[in-house]
Amino acid sequence: MIDLRSDTVTLPSPTMRQAIFDAPLGDDVFGDDPTVNKLQAAAADVVGKEAALLVPSGTMANLVSVLAHCRRGEEVILGSQAHIFWYECGGMSAVGGLHPHTVPNQKDGTILLEDIEKAIRPFNDHFPRTRLICLENTHNRCRGAILTPEYTDSAGALAKEKGLKVYIDGARIFNASVALGVDVKDLTRSADSVSFCLSKGLACPVGSLVCGSKEFIAEARRMRKSLGGGMRQAGIIAAAGLVALDEMIDRLSEDHANAKTLAEGISNIEGLSVDIESVHTNMVYVEVSDSAIEPEAFLEQCRQKGLDFVQTDTRTFRMVTHYGIDKSHVDNAVSILADVAKR
Repeated sequence: MIDLRSDTVTLPSPTMRQAIFDAPLGDDVFGDDPTVNKLQAAAADVVGKEAALLVPSGTMANLVSVLAHCRRGEEVILGSQAHIFWYECGGMSAVGGLHPHTVPNQKDGTILLEDIEKAIRPFNDHFPRTRLICLENTHNRCRGAILTPEYTDSAGALAKEKGLKVYIDGARIFNASVALGVDVKDLTRSADSVSFCLSKGLACPVGSLVCGSKEFIAEARRMRKSLGGGMRQAGIIAAAGLVALDEMIDRLSEDHANAKTLAEGISNIEGLSVDIESVHTNMVYVEVSDSAIEPEAFLEQCRQKGLDFVQTDTRTFRMVTHYGIDKSHVDNAVSILADVAKR
Protein backbone atom coordinates (compact mmCIF):
# COMPACT_ATOMS: atom_id res chain seq x y z
CA MET A 1 0.00 0.00 0.00
CA ILE A 2 1.25 3.46 -0.94
CA ASP A 3 -0.03 5.33 2.11
CA LEU A 4 -0.42 9.07 1.51
CA ARG A 5 -3.07 9.65 4.18
CA SER A 6 -0.67 11.66 6.36
CA ASP A 7 2.96 11.99 7.38
CA THR A 8 1.83 10.56 10.73
CA VAL A 9 2.05 7.08 9.18
CA THR A 10 5.84 7.24 9.04
CA LEU A 11 7.76 4.40 10.67
CA PRO A 12 10.96 5.06 12.65
CA SER A 13 14.25 4.69 10.83
CA PRO A 14 16.67 1.87 11.68
CA THR A 15 18.86 4.41 13.48
CA MET A 16 15.89 5.49 15.59
CA ARG A 17 15.05 1.89 16.50
CA GLN A 18 18.62 1.30 17.65
CA ALA A 19 18.64 4.55 19.61
CA ILE A 20 15.43 3.51 21.36
CA PHE A 21 17.02 0.19 22.29
CA ASP A 22 20.18 1.82 23.63
CA ALA A 23 18.61 4.84 25.39
CA PRO A 24 19.63 5.58 29.00
CA LEU A 25 16.41 5.82 31.01
CA GLY A 26 15.07 7.38 34.18
CA ASP A 27 11.78 8.65 35.59
CA ASP A 28 10.75 11.77 33.71
CA VAL A 29 8.09 12.77 36.25
CA PHE A 30 10.96 13.13 38.70
CA GLY A 31 12.94 14.91 35.97
CA ASP A 32 15.73 12.34 35.87
CA ASP A 33 15.39 10.66 32.47
CA PRO A 34 18.68 11.70 30.84
CA THR A 35 17.49 11.07 27.29
CA VAL A 36 14.37 13.20 27.77
CA ASN A 37 16.43 15.98 29.34
CA LYS A 38 18.87 15.88 26.44
CA LEU A 39 16.05 16.07 23.87
CA GLN A 40 14.32 18.93 25.67
CA ALA A 41 17.54 20.93 25.77
CA ALA A 42 18.19 20.23 22.09
CA ALA A 43 14.64 21.17 21.09
CA ALA A 44 14.76 24.46 22.98
CA ASP A 45 18.08 25.29 21.36
CA VAL A 46 16.99 24.52 17.82
CA VAL A 47 13.96 26.83 18.01
CA GLY A 48 15.72 29.51 20.05
CA LYS A 49 13.81 29.21 23.33
CA GLU A 50 14.93 28.80 26.95
CA ALA A 51 13.31 25.45 27.69
CA ALA A 52 11.18 22.66 26.27
CA LEU A 53 8.80 19.92 27.36
CA LEU A 54 8.18 16.51 25.79
CA VAL A 55 4.49 15.59 25.47
CA PRO A 56 2.80 12.57 23.90
CA SER A 57 1.05 14.33 21.00
CA GLY A 58 0.55 17.50 19.01
CA THR A 59 -2.95 17.86 20.39
CA MET A 60 -1.62 17.78 23.96
CA ALA A 61 1.12 20.22 22.95
CA ASN A 62 -1.49 22.70 21.78
CA LEU A 63 -3.68 22.19 24.82
CA VAL A 64 -0.98 22.49 27.48
CA SER A 65 0.32 25.60 25.71
CA VAL A 66 -2.98 27.49 25.67
CA LEU A 67 -3.69 26.36 29.25
CA ALA A 68 -0.28 27.61 30.37
CA HIS A 69 -0.88 31.01 28.77
CA CYS A 70 -4.52 31.54 29.80
CA ARG A 71 -6.94 31.15 32.67
CA ARG A 72 -10.57 30.01 32.62
CA GLY A 73 -12.93 32.48 30.97
CA GLU A 74 -10.18 34.16 28.96
CA GLU A 75 -10.11 34.36 25.18
CA VAL A 76 -7.84 32.99 22.47
CA ILE A 77 -7.74 34.51 18.98
CA LEU A 78 -7.12 31.92 16.28
CA GLY A 79 -7.82 31.32 12.61
CA SER A 80 -11.14 29.94 11.43
CA GLN A 81 -9.27 27.04 9.80
CA ALA A 82 -6.95 26.33 12.72
CA HIS A 83 -6.24 22.71 13.61
CA ILE A 84 -6.86 23.61 17.26
CA PHE A 85 -10.36 24.75 16.36
CA TRP A 86 -11.29 21.93 13.95
CA TYR A 87 -9.67 18.74 15.11
CA GLU A 88 -8.92 18.78 18.84
CA CYS A 89 -12.30 17.93 20.43
CA GLY A 90 -12.85 21.48 21.63
CA GLY A 91 -10.26 20.83 24.32
CA MET A 92 -9.51 24.47 25.08
CA SER A 93 -13.18 24.97 25.98
CA ALA A 94 -14.05 21.55 27.42
CA VAL A 95 -10.93 21.22 29.56
CA GLY A 96 -9.65 24.76 29.96
CA GLY A 97 -12.82 26.85 29.98
CA LEU A 98 -11.27 29.10 27.34
CA HIS A 99 -13.21 31.06 24.75
CA PRO A 100 -12.04 30.64 21.12
CA HIS A 101 -12.46 33.78 19.02
CA THR A 102 -12.06 32.73 15.39
CA VAL A 103 -11.18 35.18 12.63
CA PRO A 104 -10.87 34.29 8.94
CA ASN A 105 -7.74 32.59 7.66
CA GLN A 106 -6.54 33.81 4.28
CA LYS A 107 -5.65 31.26 1.60
CA ASP A 108 -1.97 31.66 2.50
CA GLY A 109 -2.63 30.60 6.09
CA THR A 110 -2.28 34.09 7.55
CA ILE A 111 -4.79 36.05 9.55
CA LEU A 112 -5.02 39.69 8.51
CA LEU A 113 -3.43 41.84 11.19
CA GLU A 114 -6.38 44.22 11.06
CA ASP A 115 -8.71 41.28 11.76
CA ILE A 116 -6.60 40.26 14.75
CA GLU A 117 -6.63 43.83 16.06
CA LYS A 118 -10.42 44.09 15.68
CA ALA A 119 -10.83 40.83 17.59
CA ILE A 120 -8.89 42.05 20.64
CA ARG A 121 -11.39 42.90 23.36
CA PRO A 122 -11.29 46.24 25.14
CA PHE A 123 -11.42 46.09 28.92
CA ASN A 124 -15.07 45.68 29.86
CA ASP A 125 -16.87 43.71 32.56
CA HIS A 126 -19.02 42.09 29.86
CA PHE A 127 -16.14 40.69 27.79
CA PRO A 128 -13.75 37.80 28.20
CA ARG A 129 -10.17 39.02 28.42
CA THR A 130 -8.09 38.46 25.30
CA ARG A 131 -4.83 36.76 26.26
CA LEU A 132 -3.39 34.82 23.35
CA ILE A 133 -2.99 34.76 19.56
CA CYS A 134 -2.51 31.32 17.99
CA LEU A 135 -0.85 30.90 14.59
CA GLU A 136 -0.25 27.69 12.62
CA ASN A 137 2.83 26.97 10.48
CA THR A 138 2.60 25.14 8.14
CA HIS A 139 -1.17 25.51 7.89
CA ASN A 140 -2.94 22.19 7.39
CA ARG A 141 -6.40 23.29 6.19
CA CYS A 142 -4.86 26.06 4.07
CA ARG A 143 -3.21 23.38 1.92
CA GLY A 144 0.09 23.34 3.76
CA ALA A 145 0.61 27.10 3.43
CA ILE A 146 3.74 28.60 4.97
CA LEU A 147 3.88 31.61 7.25
CA THR A 148 6.94 33.74 6.57
CA PRO A 149 9.25 35.28 9.18
CA GLU A 150 8.03 38.73 8.12
CA TYR A 151 4.40 37.86 8.78
CA THR A 152 5.14 36.21 12.12
CA ASP A 153 7.26 39.18 13.18
CA SER A 154 4.40 41.53 12.34
CA ALA A 155 1.90 39.47 14.32
CA GLY A 156 4.35 39.33 17.21
CA ALA A 157 4.81 43.09 17.16
CA LEU A 158 1.04 43.61 17.26
CA ALA A 159 0.72 41.18 20.17
CA LYS A 160 3.47 42.91 22.12
CA GLU A 161 1.86 46.30 21.53
CA LYS A 162 -1.44 44.98 22.88
CA GLY A 163 0.04 43.05 25.80
CA LEU A 164 -0.81 39.62 24.36
CA LYS A 165 1.14 36.40 23.93
CA VAL A 166 1.73 34.50 20.66
CA TYR A 167 1.73 30.72 20.39
CA ILE A 168 2.65 28.90 17.17
CA ASP A 169 1.20 25.48 16.46
CA GLY A 170 4.33 24.46 14.59
CA ALA A 171 3.52 20.79 14.07
CA ARG A 172 5.24 21.00 10.68
CA ILE A 173 7.34 24.14 11.22
CA PHE A 174 10.51 22.40 10.01
CA ASN A 175 8.79 21.83 6.67
CA ALA A 176 8.28 25.59 6.55
CA SER A 177 11.89 26.41 7.40
CA VAL A 178 13.26 23.93 4.83
CA ALA A 179 10.90 25.16 2.10
CA LEU A 180 11.79 28.80 2.77
CA GLY A 181 15.49 28.08 3.22
CA VAL A 182 15.60 29.89 6.56
CA ASP A 183 16.64 28.91 10.07
CA VAL A 184 13.63 27.75 12.07
CA LYS A 185 14.56 30.39 14.66
CA ASP A 186 13.54 33.02 12.10
CA LEU A 187 10.01 31.57 12.24
CA THR A 188 9.83 31.38 16.04
CA ARG A 189 11.69 34.46 17.27
CA SER A 190 8.54 36.59 17.63
CA ALA A 191 6.48 33.89 19.39
CA ASP A 192 6.35 33.44 23.13
CA SER A 193 5.91 29.71 22.68
CA VAL A 194 5.92 27.13 19.90
CA SER A 195 5.39 23.41 19.54
CA PHE A 196 6.53 20.95 16.90
CA CYS A 197 5.68 17.32 16.19
CA LEU A 198 8.22 14.53 16.13
CA SER A 199 5.73 12.05 14.70
CA LYS A 200 4.97 13.70 11.36
CA GLY A 201 7.68 14.59 8.85
CA LEU A 202 10.43 13.92 11.39
CA ALA A 203 9.36 10.24 11.33
CA CYS A 204 9.37 9.42 15.05
CA PRO A 205 6.84 6.95 16.39
CA VAL A 206 5.35 9.37 18.96
CA GLY A 207 5.81 12.73 20.64
CA SER A 208 5.82 16.52 20.37
CA LEU A 209 7.85 19.31 22.00
CA VAL A 210 6.51 22.49 23.58
CA CYS A 211 9.11 25.28 23.76
CA GLY A 212 9.20 28.66 25.48
CA SER A 213 10.55 30.49 28.50
CA LYS A 214 11.54 28.57 31.64
CA GLU A 215 8.57 30.08 33.48
CA PHE A 216 6.15 29.07 30.71
CA ILE A 217 7.53 25.51 30.52
CA ALA A 218 7.20 25.12 34.29
CA GLU A 219 3.49 25.95 33.96
CA ALA A 220 3.13 23.77 30.87
CA ARG A 221 4.63 20.89 32.83
CA ARG A 222 1.92 21.31 35.48
CA MET A 223 -0.74 21.33 32.76
CA ARG A 224 0.76 18.18 31.21
CA LYS A 225 0.49 16.44 34.58
CA SER A 226 -3.13 17.54 35.04
CA LEU A 227 -4.00 16.04 31.63
CA GLY A 228 -2.38 12.71 32.50
CA GLY A 229 0.65 13.34 30.31
CA GLY A 230 3.35 12.76 32.91
CA MET A 231 5.48 9.89 31.60
CA ARG A 232 8.02 7.70 33.32
CA GLN A 233 10.83 6.10 31.25
CA ALA A 234 10.02 8.40 28.34
CA GLY A 235 13.58 8.22 27.03
CA ILE A 236 12.40 5.48 24.67
CA ILE A 237 10.38 8.23 22.96
CA ALA A 238 13.01 10.93 23.30
CA ALA A 239 15.77 8.79 21.80
CA ALA A 240 14.04 8.77 18.42
CA GLY A 241 13.52 12.54 18.71
CA LEU A 242 17.24 13.14 19.11
CA VAL A 243 17.89 11.18 15.93
CA ALA A 244 15.16 13.16 14.19
CA LEU A 245 16.73 16.51 15.03
CA ASP A 246 20.08 15.27 13.72
CA GLU A 247 18.98 13.40 10.61
CA MET A 248 15.40 14.12 9.56
CA ILE A 249 15.13 17.88 9.11
CA ASP A 250 17.23 18.38 5.99
CA ARG A 251 15.66 15.35 4.27
CA LEU A 252 12.24 17.06 4.37
CA SER A 253 13.23 18.63 1.04
CA GLU A 254 12.87 15.16 -0.50
CA ASP A 255 9.24 15.05 0.63
CA HIS A 256 8.65 18.48 -0.87
CA ALA A 257 10.18 17.44 -4.19
CA ASN A 258 8.07 14.28 -4.25
CA ALA A 259 4.93 16.30 -3.52
CA LYS A 260 5.70 18.62 -6.43
CA THR A 261 6.29 15.63 -8.72
CA LEU A 262 3.02 14.11 -7.57
CA ALA A 263 1.13 17.34 -8.23
CA GLU A 264 2.65 17.70 -11.69
CA GLY A 265 1.68 14.14 -12.55
CA ILE A 266 -1.88 14.63 -11.34
CA SER A 267 -2.21 17.84 -13.34
CA ASN A 268 -2.01 15.72 -16.51
CA ILE A 269 -4.87 13.42 -15.49
CA GLU A 270 -8.22 14.26 -17.08
CA GLY A 271 -10.95 14.62 -14.49
CA LEU A 272 -8.60 15.70 -11.70
CA SER A 273 -7.17 19.13 -11.00
CA VAL A 274 -4.47 20.45 -8.71
CA ASP A 275 -3.04 23.89 -8.07
CA ILE A 276 0.67 23.19 -8.45
CA GLU A 277 1.58 26.67 -7.22
CA SER A 278 -0.05 25.92 -3.85
CA VAL A 279 2.23 22.90 -3.25
CA HIS A 280 4.88 24.43 -1.03
CA THR A 281 5.80 21.50 1.20
CA ASN A 282 4.57 17.89 1.45
CA MET A 283 0.81 18.31 0.97
CA VAL A 284 -1.08 17.96 -2.30
CA TYR A 285 -4.78 18.81 -2.48
CA VAL A 286 -6.63 17.32 -5.44
CA GLU A 287 -10.04 18.33 -6.78
CA VAL A 288 -12.31 15.93 -8.67
CA SER A 289 -13.32 18.17 -11.56
CA ASP A 290 -15.20 15.56 -13.62
CA SER A 291 -18.79 15.34 -12.36
CA ALA A 292 -18.98 11.78 -13.68
CA ILE A 293 -16.45 10.66 -11.08
CA GLU A 294 -18.08 9.76 -7.75
CA PRO A 295 -15.49 10.75 -5.09
CA GLU A 296 -16.13 7.98 -2.54
CA ALA A 297 -16.06 5.28 -5.23
CA PHE A 298 -12.92 6.85 -6.71
CA LEU A 299 -11.14 6.69 -3.35
CA GLU A 300 -12.23 3.09 -2.74
CA GLN A 301 -11.02 1.97 -6.17
CA CYS A 302 -7.65 3.61 -5.54
CA ARG A 303 -7.39 1.77 -2.24
CA GLN A 304 -8.16 -1.52 -3.95
CA LYS A 305 -5.27 -0.86 -6.31
CA GLY A 306 -2.87 -0.04 -3.46
CA LEU A 307 -3.08 3.74 -3.00
CA ASP A 308 -4.58 5.37 0.08
CA PHE A 309 -5.27 9.03 0.86
CA VAL A 310 -8.00 11.05 2.61
CA GLN A 311 -11.08 12.94 1.51
CA THR A 312 -11.20 16.43 3.02
CA ASP A 313 -14.30 17.85 1.35
CA THR A 314 -17.09 16.77 -0.98
CA ARG A 315 -14.84 16.58 -4.02
CA THR A 316 -11.41 17.26 -2.52
CA PHE A 317 -8.66 14.87 -1.46
CA ARG A 318 -5.39 15.36 0.39
CA MET A 319 -2.19 13.41 -0.25
CA VAL A 320 0.89 13.80 1.95
CA THR A 321 4.43 12.68 1.09
CA HIS A 322 6.76 11.57 3.86
CA TYR A 323 9.68 9.42 4.97
CA GLY A 324 9.24 6.00 3.37
CA ILE A 325 7.74 7.39 0.16
CA ASP A 326 10.19 7.76 -2.73
CA LYS A 327 9.85 8.78 -6.37
CA SER A 328 8.94 5.26 -7.48
CA HIS A 329 5.97 5.35 -5.09
CA VAL A 330 4.96 8.73 -6.50
CA ASP A 331 5.14 7.44 -10.07
CA ASN A 332 3.03 4.41 -9.13
CA ALA A 333 0.53 6.66 -7.36
CA VAL A 334 0.09 8.81 -10.46
CA SER A 335 -0.38 5.68 -12.56
CA ILE A 336 -3.09 4.37 -10.22
CA LEU A 337 -4.89 7.71 -10.15
CA ALA A 338 -4.84 7.92 -13.95
CA ASP A 339 -6.12 4.37 -14.31
CA VAL A 340 -9.02 4.87 -11.91
CA ALA A 341 -9.94 8.31 -13.27
CA LYS A 342 -10.33 7.08 -16.85
CA ARG A 343 -12.89 4.39 -15.96
